[in-house]
Amino acid sequence: MSREKSFHLLRTTVALVIAMLAAFAVIFMVSDTPIESIRLFILGPFSKPRYIGNIINTAIPLIFSGLSMAVVFQASQFNMGAEGIFYFSGAVISLIAIWVPLPVGVHQVVIILAAAVIGALIMLIPGYLKAKYGASELVTSLMMNSILLGLGSYLMTRVLQDPMASNGSYPYLDSAKIPVIIPAFKVHYGLFIALFCVAAVYVFLYKTKWGYEIRMVGINAKFASYSGINIVKTIIIAHLVSGAIAGIGGSVESIAMHTRFEWNGLPGYGFTGALIAMLANNNPVSVIYAALFVAYLSTGADIVARLSDVPAEMSTILQSLIILLIASERFLHSFKQRWMERGIAK
Repeated sequence: MSREKSFHLLRTTVALVIAMLAAFAVIFMVSDTPIESIRLFILGPFSKPRYIGNIINTAIPLIFSGLSMAVVFQASQFNMGAEGIFYFSGAVISLIAIWVPLPVGVHQVVIILAAAVIGALIMLIPGYLKAKYGASELVTSLMMNSILLGLGSYLMTRVLQDPMASNGSYPYLDSAKIPVIIPAFKVHYGLFIALFCVAAVYVFLYKTKWGYEIRMVGINAKFASYSGINIVKTIIIAHLVSGAIAGIGGSVESIAMHTRFEWNGLPGYGFTGALIAMLANNNPVSVIYAALFVAYLSTGADIVARLSDVPAEMSTILQSLIILLIASERFLHSFKQRWMERGIAK
């Protein structure tokens, strides 16, 4: 492991420890039984099979969102469009899941492929605007999220809404749903789809010419341009792949965890994906562990909120602290300088 990578691992570990200690301090301030609350937070997620299943099921959409963000981050593009794509792709594929009868197996594949195309086409817009006209991908993607929320809400209220249901679409056809693998843990086959996407993205980024070009543009766009890499094409490809992964994530979450489309707003997976990509240092394989860790925190916070007097927002506080520490360029900067100089001296 290079000293750069080992420093990132150390920096991430220190950030996680500081965030956890801060969370414990908050628990001591707000809880009448802080020791029991901390025990529930740390050990609760492993106390029952269904809690472990919750960690895995929560991690599945986070893997997709983390992968989506990691691809554009590798190209040094801070695009947050995965959030809107998760929501909108879930709404659009509901049309297929509700009204297009297909054989089991074929139905799920058609839905997932349709979602991938939808996500790629949507992400093409901010990608093209950035590559061709230099428009900020952060601004355009955030604006796209608002547009997609409006379009998805319109589709929900005017087309999908079941008049017999208080809050949801017409039910999905049974052939459209992704089944459960392990009943005791309630883990679904979306896990295998997520792992397949991890392997595919790893091969794409580290074993193909396009992936190499994306990483070179992310490291130094001017050098990449002087080397003959088409910057416009590379940025667009990164956005297309990122959007396709986000679309797949939205479809898998919809037909695996829900019997009908029930999202009334943006689900939050895209923003959490930025945290996961940062934790993973944009490495597709490390995204799995980062997603499981964030899912563990979320499950622990939910258990504490139900069984003690600590609010469920504890998970949000933790995630925010981790983002602040990891995203800060000056965090452990002086230590990094000495660490790298020591490596050069050797």
